[in-house]
Amino acid sequence: MLNLNHQKAWVVAVDMGYGHQRAADPLRRIAYGGKVINANNYVGIPAKDKKIWQDSRKFYEFISRFKKVPIIGQAAFDLFDKFQEIPMFYPKRDLSAPNIQLKYMMRMIEKRQWGKNLMDKLEKKQLPLITTFFVTAFMAEYYDYSGEIFAVVTDTDLSRTWVPIDPTRSRIKFLAPSKRAEERLKHYGVPEDNIFLTGFPLPVELLGDSKLSTLRHDLGQRMANLDPHRVYINKFQDTIRKYLGNENFPPKKSKHLLTIMFAVGGAGAQREIGIQLVKSLREKIKHHEYRVILVAGTHLDIKNYFEKEIVSLGLRSFLGKGIRVIHSQNKEEYFRLFNRALRTTDILWTKPSELSFYTALGLPIIMTPPIGSQEKFNRRWLHMVGSGLAQDDPRFAIEWIGDLLDSGWFAEAAMQGFLEAPKFGTYNIQKIISSKPEECLKCKTEMHY
Repeated sequence: MLNLNHQKAWVVAVDMGYGHQRAADPLRRIAYGGKVINANNYVGIPAKDKKIWQDSRKFYEFISRFKKVPIIGQAAFDLFDKFQEIPMFYPKRDLSAPNIQLKYMMRMIEKRQWGKNLMDKLEKKQLPLITTFFVTAFMAEYYDYSGEIFAVVTDTDLSRTWVPIDPTRSRIKFLAPSKRAEERLKHYGVPEDNIFLTGFPLPVELLGDSKLSTLRHDLGQRMANLDPHRVYINKFQDTIRKYLGNENFPPKKSKHLLTIMFAVGGAGAQREIGIQLVKSLREKIKHHEYRVILVAGTHLDIKNYFEKEIVSLGLRSFLGKGIRVIHSQNKEEYFRLFNRALRTTDILWTKPSELSFYTALGLPIIMTPPIGSQEKFNRRWLHMVGSGLAQDDPRFAIEWIGDLLDSGWFAEAAMQGFLEAPKFGTYNIQKIISSKPEECLKCKTEMHY
């Protein structure tokens, strides 16, 4: 494993969906006490603070589900999304003027002392603060937290809401997961010295040592499934050997069945697509040719929905074998189960959320329709990397997935994700917080990808 045991830090996320916690989870190894703190749900949080967080979370989950209501649902979601919209990148221009959402959140901090209790607690142990949610970074700066403040950006692009009202006077340092996010921060007025291009923090148990031994091994096995006729493998075998090593060159037969993982978002939207996938692949599952993993996350209702529908399809005997449902009411345990299952996953089917960055693990991604402005930009990034494609009709998945397998496209997409997307975000973040302030600029030129 990579060495992540030097400098410790407060690692703070929020329990709202999965994105911010998934980004924080790989940093547990450098977190003080080995724990990630959730700013909206920690021991001793004042009732008034908790209510502010709960109200915002409930509204987001409601509007995500309400989107499915014919006509008015989409209109309501579009109006909500307008407040957190990411502007078009071109033409390049000054976008430093604060938006309405940012001003509202700062008023909540200033007038209601939102977050002061948390910052008082963290102040008792002066450590660098790493947060995966912008509001927590604003709180730290407003209440004059004594340690360095780092904000991990969790999408390939970001709205103006992520950046303080006056970025030129802010001491928040941003950890950007992509080149586009780095450039966007500059457009918002963040000084270049406060931006570090790190890559997204990925689980180190899926990377292995500094030579990515676990990742290279798993990708070799994956490509054997993704290119059954060895169209891509035979054509680019020299490239594959160069980057995976002879010992990880795709074997004739993988050690696991072709596995497709379908993961719903934190609000539970799009769950029906997973069942449409299972229905389409039913005969392949019955003949032990394909395996499907349905990710319910921490939602018991989604788990029950998946299992009920699987039974109704006459596949009860395949539950836990050809079809697996991943669920845990504890998010840390859910992340453990999810990460473990990824090692033998060949195709990841999900919305273009923070999971877009997991293409760096050599995972081709089938994208469901995006929900929200940031997911549209994540989708664009995956297209540019060459490792993601928009889903076709899930009812006929057996046909179009089969065609893409026969052509070798999935194997090519897996290799593109591995080669083009940054993989060392977790390590780079550790390196930055372990450096003395005067050494941080040097860190910028020594990032590992």
